[in-house]
Formats: sequence, C-alpha cells, structure tokens
Amino acid sequence: MSKILVVDDSATEQNYLAGILENAEHHVIRASSGQEAVARSLSERPDLIFMDVVMEDMDGFNATREILERDETRDIPVVMVTSKNQKADKVWAQMQGAKGYIVKPYSKEDVLEQLRNLL
Repeated sequence: MSKILVVDDSATEQNYLAGILENAEHHVIRASSGQEAVARSLSERPDLIFMDVVMEDMDGFNATREILERDETRDIPVVMVTSKNQKADKVWAQMQGAKGYIVKPYSKEDVLEQLRNLL
C-alpha cells in the first residue's frame, strides 16, 4: 500500500481522485492548496503526489517546483492533474519536474496507469 498525496482545491475533484486511489488500496492524504501540499509533502513523505494546477494561494507548478527543490522531498514523483490541455502546459510541467500529466476529465484507467508507471 502506497501513501499518496492528492492536492486539489475542489473538494469534489479531491474526493473523486481519492476514491479511485482508495479503491486501488492506497492510503490517501489530502491537501487543498499548493502551500498545504508543500507542508504535507514534508511532514507525510508520500510515495506519489497528484497535483492540481489552478489553485489560489500557490499554483501546482510552483508547489511542484518547491517540493522537488527540497532535499527531503526531491524524489517524490508528481503527476499534474489539470484541465490545462495545451502542449506548453505539459512542457512547463515537465520543466518543473513533474513525472506525469493527466487532463481533466480523466478516467480511472488514466490514474491507474500513472500509478503503474511511477510506483
């Protein structure tokens, strides 16, 4: 069982993704903002992070960069989960260190494929 951090400022999106992961028998921790994601990544040390992009206090790109710049959390794979579907967004996510990219609306299989690839 892996520990997975789900970051999304929408409770609906957070619950949907957490449900997929919990049904696949993973332990899910949650954050509702980029700043909370940085803090939870340090305190919880998840095995994988699913990160929303558009959030108010700190977007997912900045949170990913901050998480991956820290020695304690630099090896945690981050998957961006977003409605942003432009090639430039995907390239920018990779430049921030993201290892995966899922476009909303996504399927259960999209999520499980990322788990297989990164865990």
